[in-house]
Amino acid sequence: MIQGVQIDLISSERLENLTSLEKIRMILEKVIDGNVVVLEKGLTPDEQSLLIETTMREIKPDGFAGIEMETYSSESATHQKSGGLFSGLFGKKENTSGRMTVIGPANQMKTLKKDKNLISAWVSSR
Repeated sequence: MIQGVQIDLISSERLENLTSLEKIRMILEKVIDGNVVVLEKGLTPDEQSLLIETTMREIKPDGFAGIEMETYSSESATHQKSGGLFSGLFGKKENTSGRMTVIGPANQMKTLKKDKNLISAWVSSR
């Protein structure tokens, strides 16, 4: 039997047809099974909060240890920060989801390095 870690690469097309709750359930089911999930298009800040909140309810002392999550910031979110107060209040709201997100079991995945163009993670098998 081959041992290792399953990595699920999920396209933005698959995600766009799901509600926020469906995305969260799909991600959590995969991560609870020990898989690492890579989302082509990251979650919105609200979806990230919902994922963390839902994850906290799923943690078990001798079972699921939680998630490790890293995401690239979107280019528009980086440029939008310098718009000023009125731009933020009255300006056009852009989608602020990340460009890519990596999510895995907290007891199997550790982020080694993250910058604006690189996420480096260590993943162990169970």
